[in-house]
Amino acid sequence: MPGLKVGHAQDLSGITGVTVVLAEDGAVGGVSVLGGAPGTRETDLLRPSYTVDVVHAIFLAGGSAFGLDCARGVVQYLEERGVGLSVPPARVPLVAGAIIFDLDIGDCRARPTPEMAYAAASSAQPTNCARGSIGAGTGATVGKLFGWDFAMKGGLGVASGEIEGFKVAVLVVVNALGDIYDPDSGRILAGAYDRKEKRFLAGRFRAGPGGGGEKELFSLGFGRGTEFGGNTTIGVVGVDAALTKEEVARLALMAQAGLARAIRPVFTPYDGDTMFALATGKSSKTMPDQRIERSRLLTAIGGLAQELAARAVLDAVTHAEGLGGVPSAREILAGG
Repeated sequence: MPGLKVGHAQDLSGITGVTVVLAEDGAVGGVSVLGGAPGTRETDLLRPSYTVDVVHAIFLAGGSAFGLDCARGVVQYLEERGVGLSVPPARVPLVAGAIIFDLDIGDCRARPTPEMAYAAASSAQPTNCARGSIGAGTGATVGKLFGWDFAMKGGLGVASGEIEGFKVAVLVVVNALGDIYDPDSGRILAGAYDRKEKRFLAGRFRAGPGGGGEKELFSLGFGRGTEFGGNTTIGVVGVDAALTKEEVARLALMAQAGLARAIRPVFTPYDGDTMFALATGKSSKTMPDQRIERSRLLTAIGGLAQELAARAVLDAVTHAEGLGGVPSAREILAGG
């Protein structure tokens, strides 16, 4: 994505990490927060009615609320390079971010630090397509509706495409309480899995009302894993179009809606689901002035972003590696 760079840092012994998306030339930013228990920084700044429309970096981190401290490392990195909003006599880097709850895997005292965030920013590359158990996805898990014993590893996923001459890319960190579904086939790819019976626990529930699936779900302890805010998927959608702040906010919302195609449940009272959007304006193709045509193009870009968000979720769980005693979907399903 022209104008954006991505970097990761992780603590594999503590099982946590941070991912940084840099927009050093500045990008118009937006955000959509649909989860009931978010942990975020500077999201008010990105709302359409607020004055400043530029952002210089987004960080995604583990560590629950402790991970918000990663902002200091990103701000330091940008300040040292003279990147920021000109507010004489200084330049102020504008950095937003969000966190996931990963304290229940690895060492709960291990948190992504400002130093890790600085390292992630320093290593950022324009073509970084690393995915799986890396960066903020290091401690991510999925399928916790029935408790920790049935969980699988989540992770970080990416997907990109092009429409109407504009490039669109989505990066997500999947730490979902619920299961991950292939939206095309309806098949569960990762989630709460009974390793003895070799089946996904939500499988019979999906047969529909009246089949006895609901009764079985609750007898198995459906909802046991909802004591904490573990159902959080956070991400960034980027586009090289020159969009207004209002348009970027709509793009963030449209992209976030794509998560519902692949994650069930999503946007619950326990989650912190948050999607950032960045418009770099680096495309050689210009957006039209006419409002109707701009809306048509934004619809096309947002529609693609929805598809990419769902694909990025699948990318995260299919590339995840088992850590901290939590197996990946590849490990479980390969074993039968």
